[in-house]
Amino acid sequence: MIHIKIPATSANMGPGFDSIGVALELYNHLWVEAIPQGLKIEVKRKQEIEIPVDESNLIYQTMKYFYDQKGLVLPGIHLIQEDYIPMVRGLGSSAACIVGGLIAANELAGRPCDKEELAQMAAKLEGHPDNSNPAIFGSMVVGALDEEKMMHVRIALPEDLVFATMVPSFPVSTAKARGVLPDGYSRGEVVFNVSRGALLVASIMSGKLENLSMAMEDKIHQPYRSQLIPNMGEIFQRAKTYGALASYLSGAGSTLMAMVKKEQSNQFQKDMSAYLKTLPDHWQLTLLKADLEGAKVETE
Repeated sequence: MIHIKIPATSANMGPGFDSIGVALELYNHLWVEAIPQGLKIEVKRKQEIEIPVDESNLIYQTMKYFYDQKGLVLPGIHLIQEDYIPMVRGLGSSAACIVGGLIAANELAGRPCDKEELAQMAAKLEGHPDNSNPAIFGSMVVGALDEEKMMHVRIALPEDLVFATMVPSFPVSTAKARGVLPDGYSRGEVVFNVSRGALLVASIMSGKLENLSMAMEDKIHQPYRSQLIPNMGEIFQRAKTYGALASYLSGAGSTLMAMVKKEQSNQFQKDMSAYLKTLPDHWQLTLLKADLEGAKVETE
């Protein structure tokens, strides 16, 4: 069987709405093989949301899309999922399915596509590239999408940067999170985000992490989505008190992310975990490093 490992991703990084994301060392695993006919799907690790085991399964649908795009006939499929990325928590679980499905289909078809072609397909299927790009290329990726093409740049992250991932017990659907956003923004709000997006990229590339407290500010989505995340502002303030360089809403939520220097990360985890235990919603904090490789086919 083909074994594929796909990383979680944290998108909408600060001002980078629908454009900037990072891959993390938390993985879904996928095993796929062709069979004479039919579809067999096994789910090795249950989540709170039931994963379909019929043709509505997102991985299978993505594989079918790939074969249709290439003018090929999809064979019978045996698919095994082992998912560790929590669903509807803003950590790229759907992008992981899409990227895994595309890579699996590409492998079964004899690798007609390179990574770039797969990234174009994934961005088109997702409708935005900020999860799919880092899931494919690893590290932090900046992307932009129009009707014809997606363009992107992978950015190396400082080695001493750690992502403190704070996951609550409640989900936030992408549809609900998009529903609270306004139809338009003022010129001042747009300039605010454009300036900070540029500062974010420049600060990461130059290693000036002290800039992140300003560079990760946002007026496009976080002020509106905060109503969906109880205690979000208080959590961000407490993270700053405990030494976080910056904090942001991961994807559409409900996960909150704090960026911390490696040498401070263990103490941050201790202090922040103790604080989170005083809140409702059973917050769980995990320290994750950035994944630098992206999704890969594992040698069995």
